[in-house]
Amino acid sequence: MNDERLFKDTIYEQLARIGKAVSSPKRLELIDILSQSSRPVETLASLADLSVANVSQHLKALKSARLVESEKVGVQVFYRLASPSVAAFIRELRLLGEERLAEIDQLVREYRTDTTRFDPVDRDELLRRVRRGEAVVLDVRPEEEYRHAHVAGALSVPLRELEARIKDLPADREIVAYCRGAYCLMAVDAVEKLRARNFRAFRLDLGVTDWQALGFALESGSATP
Repeated sequence: MNDERLFKDTIYEQLARIGKAVSSPKRLELIDILSQSSRPVETLASLADLSVANVSQHLKALKSARLVESEKVGVQVFYRLASPSVAAFIRELRLLGEERLAEIDQLVREYRTDTTRFDPVDRDELLRRVRRGEAVVLDVRPEEEYRHAHVAGALSVPLRELEARIKDLPADREIVAYCRGAYCLMAVDAVEKLRARNFRAFRLDLGVTDWQALGFALESGSATP
């Protein structure tokens, strides 16, 4: 075997480590969850509907491929993405799947049969409305995800708190809700609750990784009171 052949074989063998690590649907889901914020193993297990032992094995495989990192905080082990490029990779994989796999579009359409009336607002239109003071942007994800990164100027109103805090929202402006991205339905649920109270509500069909990839500003830090 000549040196060039050996070089190429070795390079592609290393790249295949990443392909192997993300060949599991649950590992893709775990990366997607971690793109929102770092999480302890127990929380990841709950969100991915896995046992702690099972999720630990998946995380071990992802860590072996250097896609995630871990840190012990007290008695808990927290996992995070090893680099923002991992989140970008998963986003590009999702977009490729949506472009090339008709099954994905069909699944989304079937699952959202009852929610298609909540049309997503166009991001350019959102910017125009916000700049004109006509819209309030709500981040309805859990607060720890908001603290990690959120759309600049968005208010943190986690979905579980929306009913209690709905009276504090301005009734004279449009409300635009967003959550984790295209496959997340928290924003749809939020829009449903808001419209039931006669708010003019819409959803932004993008997550923070999409927003960042499009060149728009993100912020981090504590939730707005």
